[in-house]
Amino acid sequence: MISKPVEISIVQGSILEVEAEGIVNAANSQGYMGGGVAGVIKRAAGAEVEDEAREQAPIAVGKAVLTSGGRTRFKGIIHAPTMPGPSMRIPARNVALATKAALALADEKGFDSIAIPGMGTGIGGVEHNDAAALMVKEIKAFAPRTLRSVILVDVDPAMVEAWKSEVRQQG
Repeated sequence: MISKPVEISIVQGSILEVEAEGIVNAANSQGYMGGGVAGVIKRAAGAEVEDEAREQAPIAVGKAVLTSGGRTRFKGIIHAPTMPGPSMRIPARNVALATKAALALADEKGFDSIAIPGMGTGIGGVEHNDAAALMVKEIKAFAPRTLRSVILVDVDPAMVEAWKSEVRQQG
């Protein structure tokens, strides 16, 4: 059976406000949810989500774990590390590894839709255009069983524009 490609939509705004079954946290391997998107998710979902992630640590870059959605309305939160420890600069390839891991886990767990923020573009220091190219490439290459929709969402207009440009370039 040939799988249908994942539909990509791009939204500027908070990951907490999108219509999706699950959201992705660009995590660190230790499961700590300090700053950036992780901190926003932790404040909304509750500290128990960080506890659930830390219980499954260490999480290798290229792997992902699922926690509950905590106090959010999401079915679950996928923690896909882009960095081994908190507050590290990372190579761009970690963005591809984390994106691929998040997609695979969402599909394995039966999610229909997930929202993914800019991966590695904050503390990780990956350029928006590089992250966008790697993320869109991984999404387009992914052959899902259940996953139908990926919402790329960020509060940063530069990240949103980088995704839009990349989707146009990659068709």
